[in-house]
Amino acid sequence: MSDIKIKITDREGVLHEVDAPTDMNMNLMEIVRSYELAPEGTIGICGGMAMCASCQCYVNSSHDLPEMSDDEDAMLAEAFYVKDNSRLGCQIHMTEDLNGLEVELAPES
Repeated sequence: MSDIKIKITDREGVLHEVDAPTDMNMNLMEIVRSYELAPEGTIGICGGMAMCASCQCYVNSSHDLPEMSDDEDAMLAEAFYVKDNSRLGCQIHMTEDLNGLEVELAPES
């Protein structure tokens, strides 16, 4: 099993350094849910299908992320509180390349 360390700032401004497995095909939204860093029912409402933007986050580190899909881009175009570094957590899959990733959860819309 290969875990990476990532830093997640929750919606209250609290920084959490968590272990994220890279061998379970988990995405960032699932990591946030598994550590209960957002109240139940406020993140990942669509189940990770890039259809709700409830898992929007701001990527604050300089990691190379996979290119944004058309679905993710379209969803962010309709979301609130979007910034240049906004991504949907459900579209960021945990890989060893993301060790040290730093993200902040966007405000609940």
